[in-house]
Amino acid sequence: MAHHPAIAIPTPRLLMWQRVRQYAEPPSMIETATARRAAGDWAGACAAARIDVDLDVRAVRDRHGTDLATRLRADLRRLAPDLLRWHMPRIAPDGRLRPGLTLSLARYRGSGTLTPQLVVRTPPARADAGQRMSLALWDGPGDRAAPGNHPHPHPDRRFRLDLHPHLWDAGRSGELARRCGAVGAPYGAPPDRPAGHGDPWAVARWAAEAEHLLRAEGRSRGGAFSVRLGARNHAVLELVAPDDNHVPTCRPPSGALSRQRAAALPVLPEVAARVLPDLELLRAGLVAPERLHPLVAAALAPAYRSARVAGTAPEPRRWHRPTARHGWPVPPPSPPTPTGSSAGARSTGSPCGTGC
Repeated sequence: MAHHPAIAIPTPRLLMWQRVRQYAEPPSMIETATARRAAGDWAGACAAARIDVDLDVRAVRDRHGTDLATRLRADLRRLAPDLLRWHMPRIAPDGRLRPGLTLSLARYRGSGTLTPQLVVRTPPARADAGQRMSLALWDGPGDRAAPGNHPHPHPDRRFRLDLHPHLWDAGRSGELARRCGAVGAPYGAPPDRPAGHGDPWAVARWAAEAEHLLRAEGRSRGGAFSVRLGARNHAVLELVAPDDNHVPTCRPPSGALSRQRAAALPVLPEVAARVLPDLELLRAGLVAPERLHPLVAAALAPAYRSARVAGTAPEPRRWHRPTARHGWPVPPPSPPTPTGSSAGARSTGSPCGTGC
């Protein structure tokens, strides 16, 4: 009797991301935003991507000086607002933008103790803002210009893109394949799963990404950091980076940490802790490269071709196409479970695994 391998059934999370990629950002939005950005109209590009601009570069110059205003203007010209929207955090089950979030895009050196940051905000859950976002400059703790009705006006330590400019900067989007683990070492190792958690975690990248994080925090020779694995579960790890000629590794901390000290540790950003959704979709055959954002597709195309040659990415499955309701897709029915199939077993290794 011939053996038929089990067919992996996409998880609800992957089906959510598939719907997001199909409906949340139409090609017309990307095309219009790209054309306006290419013409030098960064504000028009933001408008096309439904991002409100709540900052005045002239006012920034008057408050912080010409140097900071020049750097801010350069970042705004490189900003691809449609690419930023593509990579914004989303929530189940509908894949809407995570509400009430303030996310840092870039940090600047201000006068005195000020540390201004270019931030993007999503509206509170109670607000019906049509999935719009807003761009602003946050002046640091005590910023009186921060919106008083926003639940979290300060930048979130868990959700930050200042360490990942390739997710919003059109000029650096080509770094995506290396940073997300699609190609190259040490990012190219297969993803792993911490014990007891079903979501795909990019454990093999944690050490290299933690090095970026700790250097930004002024700790060039390693140190402890945390990874949020759940609402009440964090993994505390220690980065070991002997010198610039050695690949960094991470391990459990040598000594016990108090709860207060652990809470104050730098947090590995969500985009560094998890596997990139687009990479998951490509590997599962749930999206074709031409359906991705053009900058994302260009970055991941070599890795996708390699995966196809190796036989790890099957042809896209043809599930029931979801219909739209009130401008948002209705979840499709679950595909039938093949006889003898298995959803796969979870890894039972340590949170850090062997990839660190």
